Amino acid sequence: MPNIIDILKQNIGEDVMLPHADIAMRAVSYWDSSPLHAKALLRPTTTLQISKILKLCHEHNQTVIVHGGNTTCVQGTRSTDNDIIISLERMTAITEIDPVTGTAMIEAGAILETVQTTVKAKGLFLPLDLGARGSCTIGGNLATNAGGVNVLRYGMARSMVLGLEAVLPDGTIISSLNKVLKDNAGYDLKQLFIGSEGTLGIITRAVVKLMPLSTTKNTALVALPDFQSVIKLLTYLKANIGTNLSAYEVMWGEYVSAVTQPGAHRAPFKNTYPFYVLFECDGNDPIRDDERFMEVIETVYTKGLIVDAVLPKSENERQALWAIRDDFEPILHPKPVYLYDVSLPISSMDDYVKNVQEQLNRLLPQSKCYVLGHIGDGNLHFFVQPGSSANNTRHLSDCTIYEPLQAYNGSVSAEHGIGHEKKKWLSQTRSAEEIALMKLLKNTLDPRKILNPGVVID
Repeated sequence: MPNIIDILKQNIGEDVMLPHADIAMRAVSYWDSSPLHAKALLRPTTTLQISKILKLCHEHNQTVIVHGGNTTCVQGTRSTDNDIIISLERMTAITEIDPVTGTAMIEAGAILETVQTTVKAKGLFLPLDLGARGSCTIGGNLATNAGGVNVLRYGMARSMVLGLEAVLPDGTIISSLNKVLKDNAGYDLKQLFIGSEGTLGIITRAVVKLMPLSTTKNTALVALPDFQSVIKLLTYLKANIGTNLSAYEVMWGEYVSAVTQPGAHRAPFKNTYPFYVLFECDGNDPIRDDERFMEVIETVYTKGLIVDAVLPKSENERQALWAIRDDFEPILHPKPVYLYDVSLPISSMDDYVKNVQEQLNRLLPQSKCYVLGHIGDGNLHFFVQPGSSANNTRHLSDCTIYEPLQAYNGSVSAEHGIGHEKKKWLSQTRSAEEIALMKLLKNTLDPRKILNPGVVID
């Protein structure tokens, strides 16, 4: 009896299949450079090919792992020698840009930064933006409901999607590539797949909303004396700049100090303040926007909300400020480094972070903890260097980050998802009834458990 590899070759063609010797040349993920393992790695070019592959894998109970840009932070694409990988790397077309409706139709393998650059040339703007823009894919962004730096103004990835095409685990194609803002015809099926981390179907194409390109962009990196000033500054900016405020990124002092050490990023001013905020405003009134921004900077300085500030004079200087926020390579060594993303009410953040830091000092006295986040939307990121090679450091670190969240009505995942890594902590955020409904959805759409098995729920 022919095996699944022979069956796929006969039905799909060998050109779709990466030579087996080349699989181990790939890394597991951005975060794990060890060799990739898989029974086969397939690189389809059409939705129909994906449909055929899944139909055959469904018939033969063959597990399938989906790869986008492979920047997952939660082991969401972990595979073994028994799994077949479907990579969307050859499905990269931007098939349509409609400036009238302000939409684009994009294949799931398209790199986010490529999409941003392409629509910008048309005078349009895709609001989704995150640090991994140069390698993450649209399909992966939607499968994980990515957040990023513009959530404060534009919302998460799901809020930018009008239509979606996906393939179910049995090969059925669900194509609902709507281009209208208002479509209230029954269940909004696209939401089943957005944020489901590839467990209910493979997203193959999407219709996303685009915005007119802003004609002004004002940016400032400011230093603040305490966390209460961080909150007061955000409140003031919302009241006086309104929806033009697109990003509000907060960095604790230890993080900025670490990434602006000699040999890393250049510190634009003193790197020993307790808190830093990088905020940005977009608009379309070049004269008034610039004037208003300067008025705001002067006012918050007079009020004592900020103690220092730097405003970039060029795009290169602006990019250098954002590099301090986005490029955290200087704190990824020595390894291991544990990365977390959580969310909770802004009013509770200062107390929560202090709680985490105190517990880490007690349980892992040699550890270092770096904190930053998209505070405007309630999102915090932690980088924990355990400072020890003991076997239980990850468990102790996880407990320190996740266990207090329930008391603050927080979530164990703000934007990275659950993957394999956070499954045991899901009940901190979701009730037993919610988890049971998730399992029901999985069992209904993927009764043979072939698609991204073990991701989110067992």
